[in-house]
Amino acid sequence: MLPPGMVRLKGQSGSVEGGPISGSDFLQLRAEDAPAKGLTAWLTAGLRDAIAGRRLASGARLPATRVLAADLKISRGVVVEAYQRLIDEGLATGRTGDGTRVTDISGKSEMPHDRRRALDELRLPFPPPPGIDIDLSPGVPDLSAFPRVQWLKAEKSVLDEITGSDLGYGDPGGTPKLRAELIAWLRRTRGVRAEADDIIVVSGVAQALALLAQTLRQDGVTAAAVEDPGSRGATDQMAHWGVRPEPVPVDEQGIQVDLITQDAALLTPAHQFPTGVVLSPARRRALLDRGGLIIEDDYDAEHRYDRAPVAALQGSAPERVAYAGSVSKSLAPGMRLGWLIAPRRLQPALLEAKHGSDLGNPALPQLVLARLLASGDYERHLRLVRSRQRRRRDALLAGLERHLPRARVTGVAAGLHLLIILDTGEDDTALAARAAAHGVLVHPLSWHRQRPGPPGLVLGYAAQPPDRLTEAAQRLGTALTPPSRNRSGAPSS
Repeated sequence: MLPPGMVRLKGQSGSVEGGPISGSDFLQLRAEDAPAKGLTAWLTAGLRDAIAGRRLASGARLPATRVLAADLKISRGVVVEAYQRLIDEGLATGRTGDGTRVTDISGKSEMPHDRRRALDELRLPFPPPPGIDIDLSPGVPDLSAFPRVQWLKAEKSVLDEITGSDLGYGDPGGTPKLRAELIAWLRRTRGVRAEADDIIVVSGVAQALALLAQTLRQDGVTAAAVEDPGSRGATDQMAHWGVRPEPVPVDEQGIQVDLITQDAALLTPAHQFPTGVVLSPARRRALLDRGGLIIEDDYDAEHRYDRAPVAALQGSAPERVAYAGSVSKSLAPGMRLGWLIAPRRLQPALLEAKHGSDLGNPALPQLVLARLLASGDYERHLRLVRSRQRRRRDALLAGLERHLPRARVTGVAAGLHLLIILDTGEDDTALAARAAAHGVLVHPLSWHRQRPGPPGLVLGYAAQPPDRLTEAAQRLGTALTPPSRNRSGAPSS
C-alpha cells in the first residue's frame, strides 16, 4: 500500500526488465507536493532517485509522457524536459517507437567501494562502535567546552566591520589581522621569534606537514626522523607526501637525538605524543647543535597543568626550526585552523605549495579567531579548559591507582591523554579488545609504534567528565586485572 497521496499510474504500462510496470510507485512523488516553480528539476530528481535506488531497473521503459503528466497534474512539456535531462546525463536513452528506457547501469553503481574500511586504516577518531559507551580515544578535546557565545559575539562584530576586500581572494598565507594577532600571542606564550609575515595560516598541523613534505621532496629530502612511539597521523602524513618516516626511539628524556641520521626530524618536544615526556635540556641542546631541519609540532603545549610549558624550540633557532601549531586541541579539530612558521629560506616554496593546494584558508574563521585573540577571550577560554582538564586527569589517575594499581603512568601533567604501561607481556591490541568488551575504547600503544616495544594503552580523558573517568578506570581494572589464583594454581571462582 502506498502512503496517502502517493501517485499511482493507471492505464499505461511501462516495463521493468521488459515486463510491464503496474504503477508509479518507483517515483515516490506526491502530486500535492509539486512546487509552484522548478517542476522540471523536481521531477528529474525523483526519476534520478528511482534509478539510483533500483526502483527502476536497467532497461525499464518509462511511462508515456502524457500519462505521467496527467497523473502528476503537470504539463506534458515538463515530463518531456525531465526525460531529456536523464538522456543528457546518460541515465536514459530515447528511441522513436520504443519510448525512453533506463540505461544499463549494472556496472556503474556496484564498483568496489568500501569507504569505512579505507577510513578505518587511517585510525580516525570515529564515533565509537556498538557496545562502547565510554570513549577514551586520545587527541579529542572537550568539544562541549567550545566557546559558542564568545565565537558568535566575535563573528557578529567581524561581520559588522568586514569589507568586500576581506572576502575576496587574499594572501594565501592568511589574513593580515590573524597573522598579526597570532605572532603577538605566540611570542608571549611560546617564546617564538618571528614576524607576522613569517606565518602561514594552514588547515591544521596536518596541512603544515603536507606542505613541508612537498617542499623537502623538492630539495631532495626523502626521509625524516620521527619519534617512536609517535603520532600515527603525523607519520602517515609525511609518508603520503613522499617523505619516508624513519623511527627513532623515545625514552624518558624524549627522542634519542644521537640516533638521528636524517636531514630532517619531526618531533613533539613540549609534550611528546604518546609518552607524555618533555624533551630534556641536554637533548634540546644536542638537537640544536646538529645540522638539518627540525619540524616542531607544538602538540597541546598550552595544556600544562603543574607549571608553565617549556618554550618552543623555534625561539632558539628560527633558521633551523619549522614550527607548527593549531587550535584543534584548544577549540575543536573541526575548525581546521593552524599555523606554520618556517625558516625564511623555505617560505617562498611553502607559500607556493599552499597557494597550489587551496588558495588560502577561509577568511571569516580567520578574522573571528583574530578577534578572539585580540579581545582576550581565547586566553580566558584556555584557562577555563585547562582547569576542567586538570580535574579530569586527576579523576582518571585516582581511578587507575585504585582499580589498576599495577599500571605505570608515563609523562608529565599535561595534554589531553596519558599512557599506561602494563608489564604483562600480553599484546596490547588484546588488552584494548578486553577493555572494549567492558565498554571502554582505548588505543593500543602499538598503533603508534613502528618498532616492537612494551605493551601499553593510550587513554584520552579530555572529552569525558570526572565521574565517567572514574567508572572507566573501574572497568579497566576489571578487564585488565588477571584473575586471582588459589593455592593449587587454578583460577579462583
